[in-house]
Amino acid sequence: MLRMVAVLVLLDTLVQAALAGLFVTGDLDLLAWHAANAGALSALSVVQTVAALAVWRVMRGPRWPTVASAVLVAMVSAQQGLGEARILAGHLPLGMAVFGCAAALTCWAFTHRADASVRPVRSPLEVAE
Repeated sequence: MLRMVAVLVLLDTLVQAALAGLFVTGDLDLLAWHAANAGALSALSVVQTVAALAVWRVMRGPRWPTVASAVLVAMVSAQQGLGEARILAGHLPLGMAVFGCAAALTCWAFTHRADASVRPVRSPLEVAE
């Protein structure tokens, strides 16, 4: 699940950059698409945080991807605010940071291997059986 969502977040971040680039070249209609897609990226980053939380708590993975995903949610939120306020001096560099964080999380999701000696946390329903 985390791998799938991480790829979607990364791809959506690339779509955001493409929409911004096309807007800058003169297609003013794409600004509305860029703003609407920011909402989709925000929602996807929240879903990624939930998936990272499940990897940490249920599968006993490392904690840092959950923290990094939560930071990504905050960065995307700040990015939206800066964009709506037209503060490009902060919006553009933060966009690069969002992409870097999304890329790092996606790379980790595909390279991390769970320790075979660590078993996932059992649910209360499994314990009762």
